[in-house]
Amino acid sequence: MYFKKLVVAILFLNVCCVLFQSCESSKEKDTAKKEYGTWSSYLGDSGRSHYSTLSQITKKNVKDLRVAWSYKADDWGQMQMNPIVVDSILYGVTAAMRIVALHAATGEEIWQFGDSVKVWHSTSRGVSYWEKEDDKRILCTRGPDLFALNALTGKPILSFGNNGKIDMRSGLPKSAANKFVISNTPGTVYKDLIVMPLRLSEGADAAPGDIMAFNIITGALEWVFHTIPHPEEKGFETWKDSTAYKSPVVGAANNWAGMAVDEEMGILYIPTGSAAPDFYGGDRLGSNLYSNSLLALDATTGSYLWHFQFTHHDIWDRDPPAPPNLLMIERAGEKIAAVAQVTKQGYVYVFDRKTGAPLFDIEEVPVPTSTLNGEEAWPTQPIPVKPTPFARQSQNLTEADISPYAENADELLQIFKASDKHQYAPPSTTPTFLLPGYDGAAEWGGAAVDPSDGIIYVNSNEMAWNLQVRLSDEIPVGSHLGEIAYQNYCVRCHQKDRKGVAASGYPSLIDLRLRKEKTEVASIITQGKGMMTGFPQIEKSELNALLRFLYEEELKQDKAEIVNTDTKKVRYKHTGYTKFLDSNGLPGIAPPWGTLHAIDLNSGDYIWSIPFGNTPELGSKGVGTGTENYGGPIVTKNGLLFIGATRDGYFRVFNKHNGEILWEYKLPAAAFATPAMYEVKGKQYIAIACGGEKLGTEKGNQIIAFALE
Repeated sequence: MYFKKLVVAILFLNVCCVLFQSCESSKEKDTAKKEYGTWSSYLGDSGRSHYSTLSQITKKNVKDLRVAWSYKADDWGQMQMNPIVVDSILYGVTAAMRIVALHAATGEEIWQFGDSVKVWHSTSRGVSYWEKEDDKRILCTRGPDLFALNALTGKPILSFGNNGKIDMRSGLPKSAANKFVISNTPGTVYKDLIVMPLRLSEGADAAPGDIMAFNIITGALEWVFHTIPHPEEKGFETWKDSTAYKSPVVGAANNWAGMAVDEEMGILYIPTGSAAPDFYGGDRLGSNLYSNSLLALDATTGSYLWHFQFTHHDIWDRDPPAPPNLLMIERAGEKIAAVAQVTKQGYVYVFDRKTGAPLFDIEEVPVPTSTLNGEEAWPTQPIPVKPTPFARQSQNLTEADISPYAENADELLQIFKASDKHQYAPPSTTPTFLLPGYDGAAEWGGAAVDPSDGIIYVNSNEMAWNLQVRLSDEIPVGSHLGEIAYQNYCVRCHQKDRKGVAASGYPSLIDLRLRKEKTEVASIITQGKGMMTGFPQIEKSELNALLRFLYEEELKQDKAEIVNTDTKKVRYKHTGYTKFLDSNGLPGIAPPWGTLHAIDLNSGDYIWSIPFGNTPELGSKGVGTGTENYGGPIVTKNGLLFIGATRDGYFRVFNKHNGEILWEYKLPAAAFATPAMYEVKGKQYIAIACGGEKLGTEKGNQIIAFALE
């Protein structure tokens, strides 16, 4: 009898265990469904997966996608934002930095937050959301200010900071009080904290790129991590100048691209940018930690856990361009929590999320030395063995790679031959051939991953650029103050002759008076616009003199000696951002000029690679050439990949398993942004911002949502 009772008891316990495990399994599935079935965070979730489990749209019915609604903003121009959706409300940002809340099923405007008079010329990639019980907040930025808004009304929450906002410079040293500091990527929310990415100057006037966490409820600064280490901090020894952390000519090493957070482990993963000034590092010798690194910090305290530096002593502006992706990798039958980082160089680096151990071998490869006085290029750079690069590398090109469509092929060939094409060839007074280019192979749109199967999907640019520096100009004593200001602030992009480089996105400033009002130009100079950083520190007299110079209204009595105007002179200056283009403005290298890839990070092998986008200027010959692209993909569990991004202005859906195109739609303006996928009352939508303007495309002002008929 006792034995029978024991057997029954054991069976009962086994059933309970099975039920408990089933409950736990169901709980995990529900959590996964909630996490990846909504779009309440930038790029979909805190792991920046660009991933959705919604499955109403399938490979079979995707051809039936139609415009469900369209919202037309009051302002026109480039929109880089990835919308978020919470409780049937879609939150986005217009070209003039106005925050809008729309009904996610109809596009009807619920509220708008912004300045009805002043136009902000920056770009924004979206907003952040936080809630606790009935307290629901939208966190957004404008200029150096971080705002907390009531998510239902759009009104500032007056208990946050100073009547609803804080100046993000408040967490930086006092020397940064008047420097260019904005944030155009949403902050990362962890519990009651928001950790803010910062976009800073890249010149000798750059603020330090400290990582800062603010309390979402009060606005108080909670912790700071110094990316340029202070004395007694780890990494301080990697700067030859022991005063680099407080130097007036060294700064940045900032996170501008955004970050990811593992909420279970409480770890922030933060890619940092290059130290400033760019392109000449004679004032910041050393490997320069923690610039160009992936930092893992304790999300609660900001304490250092581990790091990996992608580029030592960066003099190429090779900052990681996008947030990392969190995903699971399988090795020898074991699942490993991993973090993957795509780069401008076209490499994917993959690490154990907890320890920082590389999951593919990384070799320190010898690279060329610098010929510039005072510069010391780092002797090696870290290259992953796998995966192989998802973009062509300059050192692998030959004369046969000159574009077959170029009418001036001989001229391009001469430039190509005269340029240094070695990998990591340091900046010089002679041309260096930079491929991938300044904007990178990967860029701020980032990559998508299936978090559970270890596959990453990344779109890439194949645009070569020229890299060159020159000795800083000695402007003659007695030069007009406006000329001096132009040399200090404008000449790198807009050139000595003020003609700019239109094909590279830098407009001519000749006859500016016929095109723009002085007040607008003054606003752009101080605030920045698009990829141009602002100069809020410029003195009023200097600004007025610069405006007079640009508007050809020089006052001859307004003279200034060079010694009184340039206290932050760098020995060498960048000559400007110049693309390697043919006489028709098309890429000077052979296609493809844009690509899309699926890479298995379990093995490091490619699943597929295809040209991405078409080139309308070439007619039928341009089909399949690929094109420049900005904005990332999203992938679904049931096998779809959605992406806009291309210069040709199409929104496309691919089979994520083989790269086959399943559907495409010509947008009213190019969508240089990552879409968002969500569900309202059982209906699946996908929304994307269509602002155009970049890459010479027409301006747009719409947010468009698609759904099945």
